[in-house]
Amino acid sequence: MGLSSCGALLEPLAIGGALLKNRIMSTGHDTTLPTEALVNDALIAYQEARARGGAGLIIVQVAGVHETARYTNHILMASRDDCIPGYKRLAEAVHAHGTTIFGQLFHPGREITEAQGGLLAVAYAPSEVPNERYHVMPRPLSQAMIREIVSCFGDAARRLQDAGLDGVEIVASHGYLPAQFMSPRVNIRTDMYGGSLENRLRFTREVLADVRAKTREGFVVGLRISGGERDQQGITSDEALESIKALEGEIDYVHVVSGTSASSGGAVHIVPPMSISNGYLAPFSERVKKQVSIPVFVTGRINQPQDANAIIAAGQADVCGMTRALICDPEMPNKVIEQRLDDVRACIGCNQACIGHFHKGAPISCIQHPVTGRELVFGKMPAAEQRKRVMVVGGGPAGMKAAVVAAGRGHDVTLFEASGRLGGQALLAQLLPDRMEFGGLVTNLERELELAGVEIRRNSPVDRAVVEDFAPDTIILATGALPYYPPMEAGGDLKVVDAWDVLTGKANVGGSIVVADWRCDWIGIGMAVNFARNGSRVHLAVNGTIPGETIPVYVRDQSNAELRKLGVNVIPYARLYGHDDSTVYLQDTVNDEPIVLDEVDALVLCTGHRSVSDLATALEGYPAQVHVIGDCLSPRTAEEAIYDGLRIAAGI
Repeated sequence: MGLSSCGALLEPLAIGGALLKNRIMSTGHDTTLPTEALVNDALIAYQEARARGGAGLIIVQVAGVHETARYTNHILMASRDDCIPGYKRLAEAVHAHGTTIFGQLFHPGREITEAQGGLLAVAYAPSEVPNERYHVMPRPLSQAMIREIVSCFGDAARRLQDAGLDGVEIVASHGYLPAQFMSPRVNIRTDMYGGSLENRLRFTREVLADVRAKTREGFVVGLRISGGERDQQGITSDEALESIKALEGEIDYVHVVSGTSASSGGAVHIVPPMSISNGYLAPFSERVKKQVSIPVFVTGRINQPQDANAIIAAGQADVCGMTRALICDPEMPNKVIEQRLDDVRACIGCNQACIGHFHKGAPISCIQHPVTGRELVFGKMPAAEQRKRVMVVGGGPAGMKAAVVAAGRGHDVTLFEASGRLGGQALLAQLLPDRMEFGGLVTNLERELELAGVEIRRNSPVDRAVVEDFAPDTIILATGALPYYPPMEAGGDLKVVDAWDVLTGKANVGGSIVVADWRCDWIGIGMAVNFARNGSRVHLAVNGTIPGETIPVYVRDQSNAELRKLGVNVIPYARLYGHDDSTVYLQDTVNDEPIVLDEVDALVLCTGHRSVSDLATALEGYPAQVHVIGDCLSPRTAEEAIYDGLRIAAGI
């Protein structure tokens, strides 16, 4: 595909005193990498990888401007001069690759998730209007404290300028403090900061003025705002547009996103999962473009360069936020420049290791590219000191990744797959409702195998005799797992099948169905949604507090909304006990009381997996290095499988 296919995306753009070399942006996003609230080596290595990969603009994650802005225990802070050295090293690392860098300035207002030591925080907001999602009742800001916070925004901007950054972005998105002032439903003040739009914009205007007063001419000052918070109490798209038009003369660009942190439904749009369509905010950014003369940035499920180019070429925006795309493939911009679009490792929107890690308090990563967030460990992959003959058994995500990494380091790698297709359980995962994009993981790994020159032998089962005949120096066993059937009291002939049987078409069930969901992940939800959409009466018995308990928050919340919409009967705290001809017996996991479901036509098991490790046992004592990875080692998820493949292959 020629360069012209993404020509609009690669055009430079002047903003204030900065020049973006292309229109690809890594937006501000929390990485959970900083320590002691300061920029550290891990964050620098993370952002430098994206600069080296060719991004035109990097916006560093939110930095608190005031002590009351500490919304998590791992926030970055720009409230003291001790932040300057770290930011300076970061700016130098990014600038070395010709990439522009801005920093986000932030105050969450009432959107406080945690405080130091596990205590509840004191949150400050324009008015005493509670937060629904975190159950926070804020303390109204006094005018003196407003003036103090305004001044802190300017002081923080000055620090980032002194550190060498090219600009700052004021975070007025997702229901944070500036947005709280803008909202006529959250801001119910009766003084000069409340009431009319002019008054509700006063806080943001004072922040912008203070930032301008304390920074040099040409230092870029932008604003990020939600083009509709998608919440009953939140700012509407029309209200957002009105605010943008009013502030146009005071900002160098506007960055439109969607949603709010204040409610579960609104928060889904902070990092929209794969069930939400690609580039879905472009129509709103186009509305903005038609009514303002400043550059317009847009972010929201833009994970392919072709999509971003189309948005820019159509005049819907000037810059596209492609954060998860760059988390998944930091080299994506360079691949576009080099006309290698087929080599881009496309983000699948799973949210598992990016925002999913943030919600666990763990450093950012990517299930497809586990080097992300681990650049200090795996960022420089050395060539193998000695070329070895490596045999990888199993063509699921673990085996595929191990083969790619080992071959990339110079080893002679052959991958054996017992079936005719590579992909393992990812081939099943893509068949779940609203999870089709997950199959991109397989497509991406297949391309990486091709580029790495791995020999692939399909329809090639392996036993010890095959290993002995092949005579490898190193063996990597990635033989995966199979469905686990738990012991239960079984009487009668009720149809009992597992999720694999349903997805592959081996089992055809309908009517009244009980889905026994032990894992509390995507599978049980997917089965329930599938059956309900096909007209079945569905009971989803969850061995936890809520369906999707173990999966990323925004995916979980979106999925639970769908379950309720479809009328699925969710039974939490439920342990599968047994069945007879037409009854399924469950047990409450807390009080041991029985739960009886009558007139059932089928029981569908989503009860986990068991390792397929027969070959590992057969190779005990074999005179070569044997590594066991992925579900063969222990049934987990694609994230752990791919990480295992990287970790082991990096050490061969």
